[in-house]
Amino acid sequence: MEELIPWFSLKSIPGLGNLTFKRLITAFERPEAVMTASRAELLRVDGMTESLADAIITHKTPDTVQKNIDHCLARDIKIVTMADHRYPELLHEIPDPPPYLYVYGDLAPREGCIAIVGSRSPTRYGLSMAKQLSADLAGRGLCVVSGMARGIDTAAHKGALDASGHTVAVLGSGLANLYPPENEALAAAISQNGAVISEFPIFSPPEAFHFPQRNRIISGMCLGTIVVEAARKSGSLITARLAAEQNREVFAVPGSIQSFKSAGAHGLLKQGARLVETAADVMAEIGYLLAPESETFPSPGDAAQQPPRTRNRRPEIQGLDTDEQLVLQTLEPYPVHIDDIGEQLTMEPGRLSAILLQLELKGLVNQQAGKRFQLNEAPSG
Repeated sequence: MEELIPWFSLKSIPGLGNLTFKRLITAFERPEAVMTASRAELLRVDGMTESLADAIITHKTPDTVQKNIDHCLARDIKIVTMADHRYPELLHEIPDPPPYLYVYGDLAPREGCIAIVGSRSPTRYGLSMAKQLSADLAGRGLCVVSGMARGIDTAAHKGALDASGHTVAVLGSGLANLYPPENEALAAAISQNGAVISEFPIFSPPEAFHFPQRNRIISGMCLGTIVVEAARKSGSLITARLAAEQNREVFAVPGSIQSFKSAGAHGLLKQGARLVETAADVMAEIGYLLAPESETFPSPGDAAQQPPRTRNRRPEIQGLDTDEQLVLQTLEPYPVHIDDIGEQLTMEPGRLSAILLQLELKGLVNQQAGKRFQLNEAPSG
């Protein structure tokens, strides 16, 4: 681990960001060479200022560097620098790659990576699509990358694991401060079939500004990004925008036009994102970039089972009784058969039919053919 000290030391210099760090490594190859360079040599690097050059020359390695490395050793956390062959190859290409990554698991090179991201409070349809796509793509030899957030991200990781495929989770917190905490078991499973990674020091909390920053890693290490259910202001759209800026493919899964949770994905489609219904749609765009053997994996069409129904709490509507509120919370913008609703709620059929009729009369529910009901959810701006 001694060879890591110069990397940590250089990164600890105030005012030295990832963009300049990359330029310095490009010019000098190793951080040791940067820290022994003359002022004149440093100033020849694009973007270097006199004050930053002086800071590099006079910099002393802080004691916290060795402590940080010791904490990683104690927790079996690897540190993979941009000079390491395990560092994601495509990540080198973005303007501001992290100088090093904290890695729990195995970040060995893969044939190719694909990102799957989306809503933290998805519908059952969104969860099903994310899990199925992930399983099918993992079965074709792709490594599925996501952010281990609640909702679509979690479904994507689980889909890859169900197909015995590889998956990588990129966190917006340190590896010793997993977020969300309920995904601790998932992180352990991912580490056995891929890696949980972060650019933040291991005890870093999940600060709000960390997540847009980590999104560039998700998109940057992948051939493309698939968005499954995203509202108009979803953080997943940041990942999609970064993917486009990084010259990666952008994909989107269509949803109900009545669901605000698909409005962001539909916006991407209007802007030219590739429409995705199956894994074959993704492979048609990126398959030529993969090693031939990556395309010989069978597609496990039935590998991902229908996930359990997840109720996403909506604001309560005034004027409804308790049972009406309960039924409304269970419905989604996608039609669900009355028997499935009753099974979820363990409610007597006659009572359920009466409630659904009342909600329909109030304009909150639509009934479709075959006794299927859906939430009348107007698109949100």
